[in-house]
Amino acid sequence: MTITRLLARPMLATIFVAGGINALRNTEAHADKAKKVTDKVVPAARQAVPGAPIPTDPVTLVRINAAAQLLAAGALATGRAPRLSAAVLAASLVPTTLAGHAFWAETDPQAKAAQKLQFYKNTSLLGGLLLAAVDTEGRPGLAWRARRAASDVRREARQVAKDARREATLAKAQLT
Repeated sequence: MTITRLLARPMLATIFVAGGINALRNTEAHADKAKKVTDKVVPAARQAVPGAPIPTDPVTLVRINAAAQLLAAGALATGRAPRLSAAVLAASLVPTTLAGHAFWAETDPQAKAAQKLQFYKNTSLLGGLLLAAVDTEGRPGLAWRARRAASDVRREARQVAKDARREATLAKAQLT
């Protein structure tokens, strides 16, 4: 792991540790804000996955989101499954941002400006998490490896076919 990744991952994870702890300490306040989002998302999720045990209580959903953020942030900070943990953090950031920083619903200009700033900050964090989620640490990714394997198989198949034709020609020449 490079020094950049060694330093950047814990730095990126810090806000999620703080946010997760804050959400667990102030669950009720977060649940009030989250209710606007959960009332729309939970029915859609239940319709998309009918058998899944999806809770409807905003307090429970806030606690689940906070726990996911804490676990994924810890994993990202320590370098354990960094791509997966960054993806989990990115997924958890979207509802958090929509619930907590709905600047479009603000009427007070100062509050609207503050919420816009936080919304933009979270958008920037999302970009960083997406980069971390696709970071292969300089090693070839799965897609490259699959393309390379397919190319190797095609090349070997052509060689086998060429060898088979040559052997058939030699066998035919020996028969005559």
